[in-house]
Amino acid sequence: MKRLTVLVACLSAAVPALANGLFESAYTKLDLAKCQGEPPNPDDPVAGGTWWCEGYGGLPVRVAEGDLRFLVSYGANAAEEPAAGETLPAFNTIGTTLEWRLERDRSNGSLHPIATILRYFTDSGTGEKGQVLVVTKLGGPGQVCHIGYVDALLNRDANVVARQVAEQAAAGFVCGQDRPGTYGLAR
Repeated sequence: MKRLTVLVACLSAAVPALANGLFESAYTKLDLAKCQGEPPNPDDPVAGGTWWCEGYGGLPVRVAEGDLRFLVSYGANAAEEPAAGETLPAFNTIGTTLEWRLERDRSNGSLHPIATILRYFTDSGTGEKGQVLVVTKLGGPGQVCHIGYVDALLNRDANVVARQVAEQAAAGFVCGQDRPGTYGLAR
């Protein structure tokens, strides 16, 4: 709870940045039936499949499923990025709407993606269902990874919290060194 209180206090400082239009959202659909599929590896008994989809501005989105869990990564080298090996511990599926957090370049006004937010639907295997918004940083080689997890059922404004996590954490987060934050997740 203390971490969530600190997050809210830190994020309130972001209000002026939001008010001047520094960040925006764009949305794309993840329809695996319309994506380019790869055949599953016959030597991997838990492999479910891999799909390549088109994201914001044509950015590749790699979706993989194995052992009843989804892994989503981004970019031309998505299969080699840390996010390609990151998922939630519980069995899960993913939502069909991908939110892209975009930051406006102050020098020329162009927008570029800094993070994504994707809803995961979880199942503990014992009937307990959940929803988690996974915030993934977008960056250069080796810098595409999960930076935050927001419980979408416990947080009334989960999407707002996830956007704030993206805006505040993406720039300074170092994949492989920093650990993703958890916001409102039951422990």
